[in-house]
Amino acid sequence: MTPREIALSQLRGKKTERKAVFNPVSSVTVDQMEIMGSYFPQAHTDAKKMYDLARAGYEVLGYDALMPFFSVVIESYAIGCKVDWGSIDKMPTITGKLWKGYDDIAFDRHFLDNHAVKALLKCISMLKDKYPDILIAGKVFGPWTLSYHFFGVEDFLIKTITNPQEVKDILEKLSEIPLLFAEEQVKAGADVITVADHATRDLCSPESYRDFLIPIHTHLAKNIKAPAILHICGNTSDRIEYICRTNMDGFHFESKVDACKAVELAKKRIVLIGNINNPSTLLFGSPQDVAEKVRYAMDCGVDIIGPECAVPLRTPLENLKMVARAAKS
Repeated sequence: MTPREIALSQLRGKKTERKAVFNPVSSVTVDQMEIMGSYFPQAHTDAKKMYDLARAGYEVLGYDALMPFFSVVIESYAIGCKVDWGSIDKMPTITGKLWKGYDDIAFDRHFLDNHAVKALLKCISMLKDKYPDILIAGKVFGPWTLSYHFFGVEDFLIKTITNPQEVKDILEKLSEIPLLFAEEQVKAGADVITVADHATRDLCSPESYRDFLIPIHTHLAKNIKAPAILHICGNTSDRIEYICRTNMDGFHFESKVDACKAVELAKKRIVLIGNINNPSTLLFGSPQDVAEKVRYAMDCGVDIIGPECAVPLRTPLENLKMVARAAKS
């Protein structure tokens, strides 16, 4: 089986000869930039530089998937948010709000004509042509995260208390953005779509996830025309039950949820991905530490092994490579 076949089979709950290894979000580091000769911030908006850097996921790290969407800002930028594109060792960030309330929301599918969006779509097509046997992972951001960008984190979260109906209307309207963007990525050649939505415990209670996001994530899972992987940062043990009700194909989760606990909570209702700790293991640990964490996640029954989230840009190369070596051995 090819790496693509192994990864897709596991996302469909089928047994394979070995575990798949990949990160549904960014695994790019400064070391990889130097090896591939492609650097931030240009690699966020230039298709060729994006392509060269994304190739490192397979060529350097030995993972089963390529993920060319490195930041959190492309669709928000395309719709009008101001962005600081960062530097070689700094990720881009949103620098200002765009709207105050539901009535201010204004966008149409022409955001897909933005140069950064078109660069990503072209890069996906280039990767698909060059690496037909490697999984190509696209990515979109869910409407909870987009609301942080467009309304500001504090102002949006206040609305969840003062005007929950407006929040529901905002989330329903903004869900059009990931659906449109996902559709174009699948057309360009993406095999799977990561839906990253930062509904972390400190910003979204389990009750808020239940009331606001189960319907939205279910809608996205139903309408994205490829296997969909939900990513949520932080300790999500209090919402895995709800996540399993969304019909997402996979859940990419952090090490703040113990691997065995996550498997117990999921009860084989969703494919579990990730769990290898970023700050203490991948960034500051040794390759042996990484191998031990990989073995633990595999022994617990995590389906697809990889870093828990976008990796720190100074993560040692050998630690990232050890994720694949340990899982495949």
